[in-house]
Formats: sequence, C-alpha cells, structure tokens
Amino acid sequence: MDITSLLPQFGSLFMTLAAFVVALSVIVAVHEFGHYIVGRWSGIKAEVFSLGFGPVLMSRVDRHGTRWQVAALPFGGYVKFLGDADAASGRDGAAMATMSPERRRQTMHGAPLWARAVTVAAGPVFNFALSIVIFTAVMMGSGRVAEPLSVGALAPLPVEGVTLRPGDEIVTVAGLPVPDRARAEDFTAFLEALPAQPLLDYEVRREGRLVTARGPQIMPPLVGGVSPQSAAFDAGLRAGDVILAVNAAPVHAFHELRAIVEGSDGAPLALTVWRGGEVLALTLVPRRIDEPQPGGGFRSEWRIGVAGAMAFEPATEPLGPLEAIGRAVAQTGAIIGNSLSGLYHMVTGAISTCNMSGPIGIAEVSGAMASQGAQSFIWFIAVLSTAVGLINLFPVPVLDGGHLVFYAYEAVAGRPPSEGALRVLMAVGLALILSLMAFAVFNDIFCP
Repeated sequence: MDITSLLPQFGSLFMTLAAFVVALSVIVAVHEFGHYIVGRWSGIKAEVFSLGFGPVLMSRVDRHGTRWQVAALPFGGYVKFLGDADAASGRDGAAMATMSPERRRQTMHGAPLWARAVTVAAGPVFNFALSIVIFTAVMMGSGRVAEPLSVGALAPLPVEGVTLRPGDEIVTVAGLPVPDRARAEDFTAFLEALPAQPLLDYEVRREGRLVTARGPQIMPPLVGGVSPQSAAFDAGLRAGDVILAVNAAPVHAFHELRAIVEGSDGAPLALTVWRGGEVLALTLVPRRIDEPQPGGGFRSEWRIGVAGAMAFEPATEPLGPLEAIGRAVAQTGAIIGNSLSGLYHMVTGAISTCNMSGPIGIAEVSGAMASQGAQSFIWFIAVLSTAVGLINLFPVPVLDGGHLVFYAYEAVAGRPPSEGALRVLMAVGLALILSLMAFAVFNDIFCP
C-alpha cells in the first residue's frame, strides 16, 4: 500500500480533532471563567483555574494567588476553590477545620448560600452569554436583507442569457409580484408558484426606470450549505454545487429537488451535479430525519442534508445592535427549546434516540463545520455553548444544576443535605452521567 494514499485521511482526522479541541476549549474556558470571576466577586478564593486535566504543561500564579494552568488532556477544565479537596469540588474537611472564620468565608463550602448559588449558576449563564455574543456579532456582520428585494451579487450558475444585474430592484418575477420577505409563508408560496424553468422574466427597477430582464430561477437547485453527518456530506456535495438532474430527470427549482427527496422512500438517488464548469455524477441515499416543527413537536422526513440558496445574494442593510441582540437571544432560546423538546420526545419514544450524539459525533460535526469556513465553525461553537450550558443546568448531582438543587434544599430546610446523602447522590449522578455518555458513544458508532 502506498502510504501517501493515507495522508488525506490523516489530514481529515487531524482537522476533526483540532476543531473539536478548539471548540471544546473555548466553551469550557468561558464556562469555568464564569465560575471563577463570579466566585471572586462573591468573596470566594480560587486556588487553581485549569484548562484541561492531567500533567500540567504551563502555569502561572496571578496577583490574587490563583494558579492558571494548561494541562495535557484538553477535554474539559475546572476551577478548584479554597477548601475543595479535588477538582470535583469535594469538601476538604481537614483543611476547613483549621481555618479561621474569615478564611472559611473565602471557601466555597463556607461562603453564604447566595454566594455559592450565583457562583455555580455563573458557568451555564456565561455559556449562554457566549452564544448571544457570537450570534450578535455574526448577525451584525451579515446584516439583514434589504427591502424591497434587490440583487447584490449573482451566483455562478450554468445558465446562459442572464441580463439581470447587481443593483436591480426586483418588482415582479414571471408576472408575480415579490412579497415582503418578512412574511415567510407568503414568500415561500411565491417561490413555489414560479415556473420551474432555468430562465424567467423579471421586471426590475434599474436606475429609476422599470425594465424587463432575464434572470435565473430565484431558488434553483443550488446548494447553499451542507449539513455535517448527512447523506449529502458523505456523498461529497459542496456549497455552490448545482444539481442539474436526479435519476436523469432535469430539475430547475429547489422545491422540485425537495419533492423528489421526500418522495424517494429512502431509495438511492443518482445526481448530476455542476461544479465550477465541471459536471459530476454522485449517488446518495436519503435519510429519515426528525425535524422540529414551529408549533412544537417533530416530524420525520426524508432528507439529504442540503440547504437551498437564492440565485443571487440579496442586497443587505446594516442590522442595529439592539435588533441583533434581540435576534441572538431568540436564537439561543430556540436552541434551548428545541433541545428540551427533542429530549422529551426521545424519552417518550416519539423520535429515535439516535438524535443524541456523543463526543465522536460532536467531533465529526466540529471538523465538518470548520471545513466549511470560519463563520460556520464560530456559529457552531455558539450552538454547542448553548447546549453545554443547558446540560449543566439539568438537576443531576455532579452537574451545576444538581448543586443548585442542593442549595434550594438548604434554603428551604435551613441546613444542607448530610455528607452521607451527598456522597450517595453524587455517586448516583456520576453513574447516570457515565451511562448517558456510554449510550451516546454507542449511538455515534452504531446509529446510521
């Protein structure tokens, strides 16, 4: 065997691992920094802030006496507060017994209830804040589609005779008036009502005059994006590809492609693909996907994992910071809502448990998103940060949510749970987390 034939595989594996480590390190660092900084503001002293576990590669002690370190195993991190016996925040009873009252107040276990609660809650809150900051920055950088709809830049397409130009303000297409894009249902109905032809007549406003131009189908079978771990990704489809035919039948509009895939019943599809002037033949098999619905719940559909794109980039206008923040908060809330809905439907058996991914699946998605560009990868970090924040709020001992439940009990009962009860509950929580991780890894390996 020629060893050089393995180089692309090793390169892909390295990129996947590197992207996973970068994404996880950013999310963990922000999560643990939330614990650290809020703890410090609350009067709790942090002895160690570690990114990673195992042998220490580098470290330094700051003016507050906290050791900042990077360890060899970059799959997590922790903050060790004064009075903790270990990285898991177990109580160091022997050390606590010798401390003065002032010193005990600086420990996690001797601090007031409010200080402990806000310090623990800060980790997930900082994860949500990271997501909102990233979403806001990306949305402000991308802007919003200007109204009325105007041509920004035409996409490369295998269509001749196009006289549509950048800057044209579109009034009608094939005699149909263009609705406001903010009315999503109306705009979708408009797109599906257009003739399935490669060229259409446009009425546009150009330099203050109404003129007729010839332009491509607004939503051609153009691949705008490819989902990781999808049939399209595995088959080698890329953003910018144009699907000319499916099973030798020509397609001219994206909704035609969607109808063919949804009606395939999982049968293999032979695609004729145009890519930068070259025509390729690819074959893929649609997969059943459980998709969240706007009104709640899920619906199972055959999908290949591609998102459509318009034949031109619409002209955009700046998005103000307040509107961007509002949209970012809504995006974060939607991820949380869909995650909780998905978990509920998996538990009740309404959708497949294969929707749960483990570290292998997350690593694969990390690499795939990194391969699609910096913006896609950064957006993925924001999505994953929201998921990590949400998981940590689950009321399971060893997670932040479990600690908050203990603090709630203490607030009601006037005393914390006994040491014996805590040990048992923490052991049960750890067993549950490890079982879920093992199940997720099983899914990564055996789910289609």
